[in-house]
Amino acid sequence: MVCLGLMCGARDAHARHAKHGVHHAVARQGAATRHHHHHALRRLPGLPPMHSVSSTWSQHGLASWYGTHREIGHRTASGDVFDPMAMTAAHRQLPLGTLVRIRSTSTGRSVIVRINDRGPYRGRRIIDLSPAAARMIGLLDRGTMMVEITALPPGAASQG
Repeated sequence: MVCLGLMCGARDAHARHAKHGVHHAVARQGAATRHHHHHALRRLPGLPPMHSVSSTWSQHGLASWYGTHREIGHRTASGDVFDPMAMTAAHRQLPLGTLVRIRSTSTGRSVIVRINDRGPYRGRRIIDLSPAAARMIGLLDRGTMMVEITALPPGAASQG
């Protein structure tokens, strides 16, 4: 059997994604930056289903920030152009567009961000903040810090 390289490559890529449990509908939502890879959308313990997030959902863990010259101007998983000055974040599983409050457990400062990207994929980190959001909670100079993430109901950011 003769196989054209493009067709075999597409089949192999599809098999890799299926093998790792990638949710194909989410993977098609937008092009990810180099910051991401295809293992991103595996189901993680304790996370809500992709289609809904209760306003009582929260998560504790290690936060980091991203936004080097490689990411600036590239598209996020939601299709937005990455903006280091926007109050946005990358989370592995929360639905894109979800509003969350990020509270630093060390500084007590908090910021509301919109999930528009996928990640982080390094160590035990649970969320990557844009540089502007990281600055608001004192994370920019530290690199990582422990945070509490709380899901907010739609429209919560505009209610003050």
